[in-house]
Amino acid sequence: MSTAVPAFKPLRSMDDALAELLGYAQTLNTTEQVSTFDADGRVLAQDLVSALQVPPHDNSSMDGYAVCCADLADDAALPVSQRIPAGASGSPLVPGSVARIFTGAPIPAGADAVVMQEDCIVLDDGRVTVAVPIKPGQWIRRAGEDVTRGAVVLLKGERLTPATLGLAASIGMSALAVARRPKVALFSTGDELVMPGDVVPEQMAPGAIYNSNRFFLKALLTRLGCEVTDFGIVPDQLEATRASLRAAALSHDLILTSGGVSVGEEDHIKPAVQSLGTLNLWHLSMKPGKPFAYGRIGPDKLIGQGAAHFIGLPGNPVSSFVTFLLLVRPFVLKLQGATQFATPSIAASADFTWARADKRREFLRVRRNAAGALDLFPNQSSGVLTSAVWGDGLVDNPAGQTIQPGDVVRFIPFAEVLS
Repeated sequence: MSTAVPAFKPLRSMDDALAELLGYAQTLNTTEQVSTFDADGRVLAQDLVSALQVPPHDNSSMDGYAVCCADLADDAALPVSQRIPAGASGSPLVPGSVARIFTGAPIPAGADAVVMQEDCIVLDDGRVTVAVPIKPGQWIRRAGEDVTRGAVVLLKGERLTPATLGLAASIGMSALAVARRPKVALFSTGDELVMPGDVVPEQMAPGAIYNSNRFFLKALLTRLGCEVTDFGIVPDQLEATRASLRAAALSHDLILTSGGVSVGEEDHIKPAVQSLGTLNLWHLSMKPGKPFAYGRIGPDKLIGQGAAHFIGLPGNPVSSFVTFLLLVRPFVLKLQGATQFATPSIAASADFTWARADKRREFLRVRRNAAGALDLFPNQSSGVLTSAVWGDGLVDNPAGQTIQPGDVVRFIPFAEVLS
């Protein structure tokens, strides 16, 4: 009598999984006002419209002299009729004179250019001659050339940066409406895990490892603007896993776990999530990162009141790190209403050989060399976290693809996805 072999579903592609994942990431509907000083990294919740023009008036972009070009014929030496520092309001320029002016000061009526002080000669009697040819409009910043009144200077959904905060301040915004921070519960599963500081290295039990994932995952979540609650290490027991998921769902938008999403007898995430809600994604065609899961805890379709998103990451540290950058990062940004969350990449030249084409899409740890090409870390194992420290990005290598020196590859810089 033959025994039927269960059929396995083909693994989902990462692009299909990401599209589905982003479909579940409905923007949190709560906003808050924060000081512009404290808004770095937050996501703007409404368009920012300027009530004024910047600069508010024509002003000098140099220290020098405001002049009327028509007065400078025949190398005339002209008297200084006034002095205009930044913050002051000068008088109309007296015909046949120049005005001493400083950077940022308003251009007086009647002047049509500014001459740098380095290009002027001050005579003993105080009169000024101009030593270079000039033309109307030089070294003048026009009113409204940066921002016009009524212009939308920042769009809803933009993730704020130091430059955008300065722009907001330039139009008088002392506080900004931003999306509230997602509340994320973080825990790890695995009886082999030990927290640094609990056991010294020389007393580690056979098979025990330090829990590195929680440290970089918390840092990554914090960089994305999340409020993180650390639930610690959950034992490899179904009921303990269920209890932790149920408790975390009560007051969090997202539960993020590391480990326990494989298919071993001690991996309890899948049955625990299915018993408390739904499991929508399970295992992806990517390397590293195959053991990835998404679901929801709780019966409600909307997040809150005992319901939460669930994302389960692999236990191997590089797999956990890579899947966070490529899948969790855009998900968390979309929860906050960000409009730009695609993983940035650039074309780069490989300076290595990759002869082992894999049936899955691969993400190789690489580093730019002095010539601007990419070197490969020699050990691409998903457990070698030093590869992510040595490297400054990933090569996104399609399934079945080998790489030869000089090939153009898709490079994902860590600097872009870790900011």
